[in-house]
Amino acid sequence: MPLFVNQLTHLDVSLWCPERGLVGASWHLDAELFGELGEHGMLFDFGEVKPWIKSRIDGGADHTLLIPAKAPGIDISDCPEGMRIRTRTPYAMEVRGPRQAFTLLPCERIDTDNLAEHLSQSLGRRFPEQVERIVLRLREEIIDGASYSYSHGLKHHGGNCQRIAHGHRSRLEIHQHGERQPHLESHYASWLDNTYLVSAEDILADQARQQTLTTSYRSAQGQFVLTLPRERCRVLATATTVENIAIWLTHEITRATGVATQLYAYEGIDKGASHSATPEELAGDA
Repeated sequence: MPLFVNQLTHLDVSLWCPERGLVGASWHLDAELFGELGEHGMLFDFGEVKPWIKSRIDGGADHTLLIPAKAPGIDISDCPEGMRIRTRTPYAMEVRGPRQAFTLLPCERIDTDNLAEHLSQSLGRRFPEQVERIVLRLREEIIDGASYSYSHGLKHHGGNCQRIAHGHRSRLEIHQHGERQPHLESHYASWLDNTYLVSAEDILADQARQQTLTTSYRSAQGQFVLTLPRERCRVLATATTVENIAIWLTHEITRATGVATQLYAYEGIDKGASHSATPEELAGDA
């Protein structure tokens, strides 16, 4: 007999796509659990099983860069940082970092089905008492309006957000004159979609004339290096936290439109930051 737990947790990752390149993604994770009824008419205690699954997901693929190891144009090798991944199509990328920052799947393309199967297998076979089998499923958040996928890394973060290429699929809400502005949401979401958000202080020097951009930093987990086409990057003067993203975008839009703006920037599913600004405030900061 199965029991199910919808939205047991969220998965925030980046992945390499043969058509889109580096893509940020966020998914709901649902679980179906199979077992036999106990003497009190229950299979098991959800309060014990849910944290057991979540701890294994958080310590595994979550906040990693997912690589389809059999995709064309992928080269994976060892390096002093741990692991080096090079790509050739749809564009050249090189990323180096500790091995725990990457999840390799033996496939040509990553989708929710083969990733869910990988996650199910990663749980192992030693389930909590009375649980015989667990099936995991992934699904995207239903977003009414604009959304964008981005990747980034936060070197000062104490957890796995410090990994240089993890990402999110996020809502974007822009309000002016007390109303949402769908045309602005669509424009800026398109401008940000499938990009890498980089802090200016992490960019290596002497790259002004290059068509690529290399960012590098050392965090608690180790040394990270990432090289991407410059056109795929959006540079912030600050760390790329969701708080700073909200401030950056609000100021960009307020200056571009000359209208007071309130913005809600999401970081994946159901979390984010908001900020508001007026043209007068920004003129005073100039």
